[in-house]
Amino acid sequence: MTGIQAFAPAKDIIISPANEAGDFGGQMPLRQVRLLTGSMLLVFAAILIFAAADGLTVPMRLALMVFATTLVCWTIFDLPETPVALAGALALGATGTVSEEAVFAALGNDIVWLMIAAFVIASVLQASGLVERLTFRLLAPFQRVSSLFWAVTLTIFATAFIIPSTSARAAIFMPVFLGLTAAIGRPDVTRALALLFPSVILLSAAASLTGAGAHLVAVDFIRRSGGNAPDFLDWALLAAPFGLITSLTACGLILRFFLGAEDRNAVFEVNERTERQPLLAQERTLLAVTALIVLALATSGLHGVALPFVALIGALVMASERVSGMPFRKALKTVEWNLLLFLAGTLVIGEALMSTGTAALLADRAIGMLSLVGKPPAWLVILFTVILATFAHIVVASRTARATVLIPALALPLAGLGVNPAVLIMAATLGSGFCQTLMVSAKPVALFGGMEPPAFTPTDLMRLAAMLLIPFIGLLTLVAVFIWPLMGLGS
Repeated sequence: MTGIQAFAPAKDIIISPANEAGDFGGQMPLRQVRLLTGSMLLVFAAILIFAAADGLTVPMRLALMVFATTLVCWTIFDLPETPVALAGALALGATGTVSEEAVFAALGNDIVWLMIAAFVIASVLQASGLVERLTFRLLAPFQRVSSLFWAVTLTIFATAFIIPSTSARAAIFMPVFLGLTAAIGRPDVTRALALLFPSVILLSAAASLTGAGAHLVAVDFIRRSGGNAPDFLDWALLAAPFGLITSLTACGLILRFFLGAEDRNAVFEVNERTERQPLLAQERTLLAVTALIVLALATSGLHGVALPFVALIGALVMASERVSGMPFRKALKTVEWNLLLFLAGTLVIGEALMSTGTAALLADRAIGMLSLVGKPPAWLVILFTVILATFAHIVVASRTARATVLIPALALPLAGLGVNPAVLIMAATLGSGFCQTLMVSAKPVALFGGMEPPAFTPTDLMRLAAMLLIPFIGLLTLVAVFIWPLMGLGS
């Protein structure tokens, strides 16, 4: 593929000791500020939970303290998410807040197995290059820049249903980006495409149940709160229109505000002769098996086979050497075990908050406090939830961690004001999917923004996020207020 050499991964950035410590002009180093602030917050939380708060059982206090500690570690101390989540889960098990069996059972949770299978399927597709080849085939007829952008958006959106990780999708689409930018050869178009790819990858993740670990956490909370948890097809019906519209909105904003008329109307040709060759027999088999897996997942309510079983059967078939040429053990090496362990840890924390009655107590007390100022209308409660969830990525970097924090601390307490808990859980979860304001907000943004030379600047990213913010919040609020209740969410 010509032109790929034009963009290489960014070189390692060497940070001087002074910068790393944040020691400028004799001011207190940043690390010490974080340590002092976090320690003070933890001491305050401990006093509040164990001394000031009344009516709490010992398990409730321990669950709240672990929850507060993990939140401070993720936000103030900026510690790695997975060790913090696992430490929290182990602390809950060691103190008897949850049973030891519940801690180990989280590793065998059907959500974890569903993600394992999805990662195996994605690794086979990535290794085969099938997604890349099909993408070039789909994009070949579009020789005008504006048409290409819309086609790229729809193509990326479709992959949300088969590839569970936004990072994996970013890696798969990087060669496509490099090939297109080399063929077009326009710096402004390169910048716009570099903004488009991660934006659509992140926004389209909302469409699929397996699009993000946060979605599975949300489903678990909906089930535990007594609602009817959506399956693969239900989630797509509820969230795919929102994911599609926000993706198309991002595409339209990028075309309008980051490209001039000359660039939008520019004509080019992608010279990828190898992509125009007929698919090999093995590639056709992989394509057929992938289609069957998606169909089986979407119809699980009809045939009665649970989603993890469907996905695991599909993964075993896909990772067969006779089908894909890829040994199963090799496919397992590509699974993001770090994410799965993090997911298991957050499930234990969520279990502690629900099983000890802590979440219900928080909801009751929040209702008591809010009742002093009157009961707000449902749409205002939903709007407030969406706004906080949308801005949460600035404080909590991980999408799954945001869901773990927002659902018990925000969505469930506010549900006591007369709003369906499932609606607020979905609103908080999808709102937390907005994570493209800063370079460090999401891995796809860092991947496309960290090339050398840089394809776009932090200012470009902030500008796009500012333009997308209002449509994102407004659409999610409208969907949560008017559409989801009509569709029977949570009933």
